[in-house]
Amino acid sequence: MNNAAYKKLDYSLALISTAADGKNFGCIINSLHQVSSSRPPKFTLSLNNDSATGAALKQSGVAAVTLLAQDADEKIVNEFGYKSGRAIDKFASFPFETDANGCPFLKDGMVSRLSLRVTETVAIGSYTLFICDLTDAEVLADGDCLTVKALESRGKDAPPAAPVYHEVGPDAGWKCTVCGYVRLDETIPDDYVCPICRAPRSKFVKRSEA
Repeated sequence: MNNAAYKKLDYSLALISTAADGKNFGCIINSLHQVSSSRPPKFTLSLNNDSATGAALKQSGVAAVTLLAQDADEKIVNEFGYKSGRAIDKFASFPFETDANGCPFLKDGMVSRLSLRVTETVAIGSYTLFICDLTDAEVLADGDCLTVKALESRGKDAPPAAPVYHEVGPDAGWKCTVCGYVRLDETIPDDYVCPICRAPRSKFVKRSEA
């Protein structure tokens, strides 16, 4: 099988956010898809089971999803794409609004918003597929959304929490033994911390030795 066949696909980048236990959660995904034109339209998205946002979504059952603009501030990508909601409040650095379901969302740097209500969940290995009804939607700005390939053209990798990413060799890079995140480098700085779970450098092992 030639895995390069499906690597021709491109994916839109979106910020999914929800609230649970009085806290706001959010992360960047590239797994949002419309799967029916019924009324209401249905969408699916998937999240890693280690994701704090995923755990909060299972609890709340509702989410706001905003599509990143092509010129979205890099700070949005850095905060919501590479940092863990277990360690910081990602929304603390941004002005945000709340939709009718009580979910926070950003307007700056976004082209549109969808409000979703979870109707079903499906376990898929280390991921959960959320099947959702659309409850509200609005256009926030002109232009198209940012895609994975467009982000990579800036010299950045797809956020590690994003469910769809380029497949790497089974022995490539270093693996966090706490959450499973893989850093694709030959070496890791002594002061490095995992962008997902904030584990220290000592929790990483070379994949060829794991």
